[in-house]
Amino acid sequence: MFSHLRRKPWFFYSTLRFSRFMCDFVAMDTLTLFGFFAVSAMLVCYALEQRSHWFILGFAASCALGSVYGFLQGAWPFGLVEAIWSLVALRRWRGHKF
Repeated sequence: MFSHLRRKPWFFYSTLRFSRFMCDFVAMDTLTLFGFFAVSAMLVCYALEQRSHWFILGFAASCALGSVYGFLQGAWPFGLVEAIWSLVALRRWRGHKF
């Protein structure tokens, strides 16, 4: 008679929370995806800089993309710092012995 009032198990609510989180994660806009790509590329290139001088150039390019993202997002201090990092990385790449 009162079986519909029975409490649901705890994992039902945690699954519900997780599915809401995934819906929020999937519903990213284009600018956020661009920023995610730029920062991910920056991280990968920075981690692999010791393997090849091309990763230093890739780090400079991804810093430039991060700078564009910062300015487009409206966080101009982030965009300015990333532009400076891009110039520093370009200078490191140019001075690298090939």
